[in-house]
Amino acid sequence: MIDFRYHLVSIVAVFLALAIGIVLGSTALQGDTIDGLKAINNSLQNQLNAATAERDSYAQQASAGDQFVQTAEPTLLKDMLTGDQIVLVTEPGAASAVISGIQQAAKDAGATITGTVALQPKFNDLSGTTRASLDALNAGLASADGVKLSPATDTQTAYQQQAAQLIAGAILHKTAAQSTLTSTEAQTLLKEYENGGYLTVGGGNPTAGATLAVIVTPQATTADGPSDPADEVLLALAAQFAGASAATVVAGPVITSPASSSAISVLRSDGTVSGLVSTVDNANYNIGQISVIWALANLLQGGKPNNYGVSGASAVSPPVPSPVPSATPTVSVTPTAKATGKVKKTVSTK
Repeated sequence: MIDFRYHLVSIVAVFLALAIGIVLGSTALQGDTIDGLKAINNSLQNQLNAATAERDSYAQQASAGDQFVQTAEPTLLKDMLTGDQIVLVTEPGAASAVISGIQQAAKDAGATITGTVALQPKFNDLSGTTRASLDALNAGLASADGVKLSPATDTQTAYQQQAAQLIAGAILHKTAAQSTLTSTEAQTLLKEYENGGYLTVGGGNPTAGATLAVIVTPQATTADGPSDPADEVLLALAAQFAGASAATVVAGPVITSPASSSAISVLRSDGTVSGLVSTVDNANYNIGQISVIWALANLLQGGKPNNYGVSGASAVSPPVPSPVPSATPTVSVTPTAKATGKVKKTVSTK
């Protein structure tokens, strides 16, 4: 009969054999295994160091390029839009750095920013309550100003489209001489939308009669891609502003997560609106802000709308436009070779 002592000895023997196996196995494999792991670790560390050095090099080059473009911006933009007026329209979430950068670029180009119309989240609300109140406001203002509202191209954004038509008529002219509303009518119209919580007005007088428009898109990606209410409203807004202005550009910051969900990418995918406005998707950098001005200048000079930037764009930047010639002649005095002491005046235009 097998007794407890036998079981105890058997169990001890099993564990002793296991311990001896572990010791022998680890001793036999220790050298090769550890050496192999060390070699792999050293190789990965070398690759990481190389990648880090390459990244730092690219970062230095990019920084140098940005500094160069920033220094060259006034020269690159000089006289591009001399005497032109631009109105800025910002969507909810538009980055202040993009807005201020475009303002500076416009100043360097010789243009004037008439003011800023900042759309509020309520403007992008497609709920029944907002649609009803916006419909009533649009109808009242159109009737008061004698404006015929255009048929809706999309039933979802019909009332935002009508509002955009009326707002565009108050802040934009096709030409400097055109004026569909009086100054009082235009200011009253904007005030009504402001009182309704649809927008705010700042930075001067947006009703001063700009012929150019820049729409600044949000910093963040959209929640629902092409189905996002803000993107649907942007399509209606851009189309109305393009029709009321001499040129309209839609600009926004670089978005990488993912870029396909940015407001600009959604606009570019629309076959109709993309043919009416130019877009710039890197306006948070100096190169993008320069592109905004060049895009406006190219449209004014008869160029076709195009997409510029780094993500899904047709080109990095627009072709370099010709500066706008100055309308003011300058008089230069050139001495003659005669001994009479008289001088010859030469009139030239820049």
